[in-house]
Amino acid sequence: MNQVIRSWGRAFLSQWHGKMLAMSLAPFLLAVGVWAVALYFWLQPLIDYVHAQFAEHNLFTPAGNLLASLGLAFLKTVMPPLIAMLLFLPLMILTALIFIGVIAMPLIGRHVGLRHYPQLEQRKGGSLLGSAVTALGGMAIFIGLWIVTLPLYFFPPLAVIVQALLWGWLTCRVMVYDALADYASAEERRQILAEHRWRLLAIGVISGAAGAVPGAIWLGGTVMAVVLFPFLAAASIWLYVLIFIFTGLWFAYYCLDALARLRAAAVVVTTIEESGQS
Repeated sequence: MNQVIRSWGRAFLSQWHGKMLAMSLAPFLLAVGVWAVALYFWLQPLIDYVHAQFAEHNLFTPAGNLLASLGLAFLKTVMPPLIAMLLFLPLMILTALIFIGVIAMPLIGRHVGLRHYPQLEQRKGGSLLGSAVTALGGMAIFIGLWIVTLPLYFFPPLAVIVQALLWGWLTCRVMVYDALADYASAEERRQILAEHRWRLLAIGVISGAAGAVPGAIWLGGTVMAVVLFPFLAAASIWLYVLIFIFTGLWFAYYCLDALARLRAAAVVVTTIEESGQS
């Protein structure tokens, strides 16, 4: 775990580099722009649809009784908009994550590689298409699991745990590919994933727990969150962008260090084999 902790420290220091702070603006502005348009056209129709489903299937009474038994009766009046918000929020965050992967991660990888690992050969084992396929495939799985676990939001501690695990898996899947895309071959990337799987997942889960914080904060003030949702959503996207950039730095430092160690070990093995043959 020393390597995980050391990579965290290096990522924390790099987070405050002017280039990294400036890099957060483009994904944030793109995500906010896309979702400003989406919310303008689709938020109210989605709220109306959810409200109609509750009314048609007479769900207000049982849902209200359940909330009252949990001491959350005040949520009864905001259930339809809250559910609509919970459907939109992960899509907003996923949009930010994809923009980070496409725009920021190549720059993060080069920033870390050129400054700290100039000796590493770039073997170009990844591509923009591969990054997009990895991100979109993970997003599809993530959305399915997110929808299945929506009822857990009535139990906030469980919701935070589930968010951390889901984001941990997704960030690990996306960030490892992007961190190694320029420098590692496809075979090296698979080997690093196999040898460091649990530590990479630990980085993802810790980052996922950090990623759960913005959502948990505004869900804590649910009634006001419904009223101020567009503003809180924009603030949440900005926080997620900063968290994702830090996560990208953390994965980049860890993965490139693992790659440097892997190649150094390969050189030692080759040298020993050549010495044995001679």
